[in-house]
Amino acid sequence: MIAKFTPCNLCGTVEAPPSKSMAHRFLIGAALSRQKCTLTGVDYSEDILASIDCLKALGADIKTENDTVTVDPKCFMQVQNPTLHCRESGSTLRFFIPLCLCLGTKATLYGSERLLQRPLDVYEDICNSNGFEFSKDNSCVTLCGKLKSADYKVRGDISSQFITGLIFALVYLGKESSIEIIPPFESRSYIDLTISALNSFGASVEFVSEYKISIKPSDMHAFCGKIEGDYSNAAFLDAFNHIGSSVNVQNLNPLSLQGDKVYKDYFESISSGTPTLDISDCPDLGPILFALAALKNGATFTGTDRLKAKESDRGQAMHEELKKLGGGLLFGDNTITVPKQELKYNGQMLDSHNDHRIVMAMSVILSKTGGEINGAQAIKKSYPGFFDDIKKLGAKVELL
Repeated sequence: MIAKFTPCNLCGTVEAPPSKSMAHRFLIGAALSRQKCTLTGVDYSEDILASIDCLKALGADIKTENDTVTVDPKCFMQVQNPTLHCRESGSTLRFFIPLCLCLGTKATLYGSERLLQRPLDVYEDICNSNGFEFSKDNSCVTLCGKLKSADYKVRGDISSQFITGLIFALVYLGKESSIEIIPPFESRSYIDLTISALNSFGASVEFVSEYKISIKPSDMHAFCGKIEGDYSNAAFLDAFNHIGSSVNVQNLNPLSLQGDKVYKDYFESISSGTPTLDISDCPDLGPILFALAALKNGATFTGTDRLKAKESDRGQAMHEELKKLGGGLLFGDNTITVPKQELKYNGQMLDSHNDHRIVMAMSVILSKTGGEINGAQAIKKSYPGFFDDIKKLGAKVELL
């Protein structure tokens, strides 16, 4: 799908889509609760559909109606030799590997080639140290082991998803255990989201020190609630306000634990100067921060190495697409600098790199320069309603 933009400003009110990060965690928490739970405000992005499919593959009975999901976990984890399809979702793959390792039976998790290129070293090390089977090729991961409640050590600088996945498994196992995080510890806010979600179902998970998480036995219970709005995707909507538009973004919890709500402060800094900003705790904001900096006076970003192992190499992808508009990025040691630049559409087709956040970041730019981006269907991964929402705000975008 090609998205063709004509320059325009946007105006109006829009609701931020439901948080993908929270939906993953509450869906899995519902299954772990062993009680029937109902969640509302669920957006059926490709990543969330992947997690729903994987919960079903592990025995959960799941019903969907409009934005409501009912999870009945009475047969959850009562399966043999399951096959799980994670599509392109890194969260899904990393959250479900430890749960599969609790089964004591062979499990196969399929995913896209790009997904299987992303790091899984933390889990491979756990498997190797416990004598479990762990094999990976360009289409699937095959596992067989029987994870036990214990004290684990996990690096904190690769992805917080490994820590979250291990927490899910240890909560399921139901005995006292702990996770010691080897610093540096990046993206802690995502672990806070995990703990908050699980404790809503009666789990007993907490930080007992800066780098140690305690998991204790507990009687989990049902929880029914609404998924809060997504700051990560709201950033793409709010960015229009800093380039001449007037967009009121609603459905955001000001008390949210989502780390990406820092985007508001970062946008202000970019709009008022040429700041240096650390994105090691909010790597998903990278593309939209680069885009806004390119439209303003530039900025320097530190903590950028983790962008290489996302749906695309996001720094390189943004550089390649900005070059087509007469701009570009400068790369240093764990840093990316966006110099002041004048962007202009010269007829070159932009590419999505099959990355939802590249599509949305470049859409913000194309609303000023005009132009086309191919592979725009990548938005379905996290925000399938993105183009519909910005059209309602007056965006002049044609989907071809």
